[in-house]
Amino acid sequence: MPKRQAEDEKAAGPLKGGERPDAMDVDDKDNDMGEFEDEFEDEFSEEEIIEAGVDGRPDTEREAEEMEVDSAAPETFIVGRTKLEPGQTLVPDASTYRMLHHLSTPWPCLSFDIIRDGLGDNRSVYPVTMYTVAGTQADSARANDNSIMVMKFSGLSKMQGGGDDSDSDTESSDDDDEDDDPILEHKSIPLTSTTNRIRAHQTPSQDSSKPPITLVATMTESSNVLIHDITPHLTSFDTPGTVITPQQNKPVCTIRAHKVEGYGIDWSPLHPAGKLLTGDCEGIIYMTTRTDGGGFVTDTRPFVGHQGSVEEIQWSPSEASVFASASTDGTVRVWDIRSKARKPAITMKISDVDVNVMSWSRLTTHLLASGDDAGVWSVWDLRQWKPGAAGAAGAASSVGKPTPIASFNFHKEQITSVEWHPTDDSIVAVSAGDNTVTLWDLSVELDDEESKDTGGVQDVPPQLLFVHYQNLAKEVHWHPQIPGVLVATGEEFSVFRTISV
Repeated sequence: MPKRQAEDEKAAGPLKGGERPDAMDVDDKDNDMGEFEDEFEDEFSEEEIIEAGVDGRPDTEREAEEMEVDSAAPETFIVGRTKLEPGQTLVPDASTYRMLHHLSTPWPCLSFDIIRDGLGDNRSVYPVTMYTVAGTQADSARANDNSIMVMKFSGLSKMQGGGDDSDSDTESSDDDDEDDDPILEHKSIPLTSTTNRIRAHQTPSQDSSKPPITLVATMTESSNVLIHDITPHLTSFDTPGTVITPQQNKPVCTIRAHKVEGYGIDWSPLHPAGKLLTGDCEGIIYMTTRTDGGGFVTDTRPFVGHQGSVEEIQWSPSEASVFASASTDGTVRVWDIRSKARKPAITMKISDVDVNVMSWSRLTTHLLASGDDAGVWSVWDLRQWKPGAAGAAGAASSVGKPTPIASFNFHKEQITSVEWHPTDDSIVAVSAGDNTVTLWDLSVELDDEESKDTGGVQDVPPQLLFVHYQNLAKEVHWHPQIPGVLVATGEEFSVFRTISV
């Protein structure tokens, strides 16, 4: 966990050693000093002699001073419980990370996505390289400074001493890499509006010898949804001399169906050509499909049912016609795109406040995680959600709230992102407005006896694995090809891997 470090500007520096005294000018032949007399001789009996340490002081006195120094060492910071004193700041405990890097952009990028690359799956060799795409949030007075940033992070090295010996056969033997600074390269696509949410999708190229086409959908503050082909931007990083033309910076499609801005957006993982859902602040959801010719068509019949803003949309990872949406009306609704009525099949009231985010497990597809405005995140078993007559009409399909299979009220501010681990359905990453990213292991359970040995820390669930400090934390994503590596964004980007995952 992060630790807090007191900054003491008045701390004294190390004592300076004095000069060696000049040797005494003594003539051995004519020594008038006489015999040296010990004035302390026989003052203590042999049994009463006090042993002194290396600095000449009694051991008990020196040990007491060492204990005082130890008590001033950095202590564990517990989110929502520990308060920073004046002059104290949070610093990460480097010994808990395998890798930790911070990368800054000209403006904060509060939404981003990770791009799959051709460097291989399950890679663990350091330094690490990855590709991402993000949308900026420039100052309101400088809206024309906004852009989509297509980025390459490289030189992401392992921390000195990070990890364990079991990794040594797969990691770089070049220790010099560990001291290098990471490199951020980027290509900018100009925008005139802030990005609310951005998501990427890769579709196979018609030429099998070429890399997949990478499409990016951006929900902007202007209410327009922009789709860009960023394939040439990605290619340019590894092809020296490549110049991006103004035409390549233009969107291949602009969706103008929404009347207001929105946040909910997702590409279907089961429609390779490209099928996109977008939801706005009036609760309206539209579907846009990529045609065989490479164009895009938006269905004019919206999905209607939410009584508040659509904050999140996620396609089912296993059923091509099913998606779920979360809203400020406190509900999660499950839809079937084959329905001519365009009404939700299931509606569940899961919170009394806004449901901001959710994540559908790709491994155990009946599990859905959600996060709300009160700082609560929960896990739901969709098999327990049954459609009813009321649900088909768009109202709540059950009396009262359903029961989550797990729920945590650890964070004290709104949940801003939640995402399942791509290969372990017991691990979840969560970011929140308390400037933290937390990692959770749902497989952990403690009985009553074990819970007594938690060090007396109250209200900290045993499932909590790790707390990472991220100022203005907004989104967190697991890298799908580099096990255990996360990227989080807020005031800046953090790329990290802990020793616990």
